[in-house]
Amino acid sequence: MRKKIVAGNWKMNLSLDEAKNLNEEINVALGKNENKCDVYNFIPSIYLTSLIEKDQEVVIGAQNGYPDKNGAFTGEISMNQLAEIGANAVLIGHSERRQLFNESDDLLKRKVDSAIGEELKVFFCCGETLEQRESGNYKEIVIEQLSNSLFHLAINDFEKVVIAYEPIWAIGTGVTASPDQANEMHKGIREAIAHAYSQEIAENTSILYGGSCKPSNANELLTQTDIDGGLIGGASLNSRDFLAIISTYN
Repeated sequence: MRKKIVAGNWKMNLSLDEAKNLNEEINVALGKNENKCDVYNFIPSIYLTSLIEKDQEVVIGAQNGYPDKNGAFTGEISMNQLAEIGANAVLIGHSERRQLFNESDDLLKRKVDSAIGEELKVFFCCGETLEQRESGNYKEIVIEQLSNSLFHLAINDFEKVVIAYEPIWAIGTGVTASPDQANEMHKGIREAIAHAYSQEIAENTSILYGGSCKPSNANELLTQTDIDGGLIGGASLNSRDFLAIISTYN
C-alpha cells in the first residue's frame, strides 16, 4: 500500500532562527500524535546541518543538488555532499528550477541518477504551464517529462521515487486545480507508470499534489482516490497551517 506523504518546500525563506523554531514546533506537535502520513521538509541547503537530527519526526531534505560528484561547479552542492551531511531526500525538477534556471529533462535525468546512486529519496516534480493546460495537451506534456527523466530507471530504483504533480498555473497564484482536475492528472500519471513498469508498481507509487494546497482545501484535495499527499509551499512556513494539512490523514 502506497504511503501518504505531506512535504513542505520552504524555498528561499526564513532566517536560521525562524527555521529552527518552525522545525521544532512541527516536531513537537507530531511527537504527540500517532501520525498516519510521512512528513518531509525541503529546506534551504545552508540550514541542512543545523536541522538534520536523529530520531526526529520530520525527514529533512534538500531542494536541489548537482549530479557530478565533484569538480569546477562554483556554487553547486553535489548529491554526494548532501548525502554525506545526512540529507535523506532531495527535490528534483521543481517548476521554478525548470523555468527560472532552465533545467532540462536531460539534466534532471542526470540528477535523478546521481541522487539514486547516493541513496537519496527522490521527490520528482512535473507539471504544465497555463498555456500548455489550455492547449489540451497537458497530460501528454507531463507524461513526457516523466518519460524523459524517470522511466529509464530500473524497477528497484523507481520504487525509491515519489512524484509530485504541480500545475504551474496554480503555484503562488492563489488559483487551485479543482479536486477533479488534480485527480484526473494523478490518474493519468499512474496509468503512465503502469505502462512503463506494471500496475503493481503504479499502485504502490506515491503521487503528491503541489499547487496552492492550504488548510481550507486540503481535505477535498488530499482525499481524492489517486492523490497521496501534498507538496506544500507557502503553508509549510506556518506550523499551524502545515500541521492542519497533515491532520487530513489523522
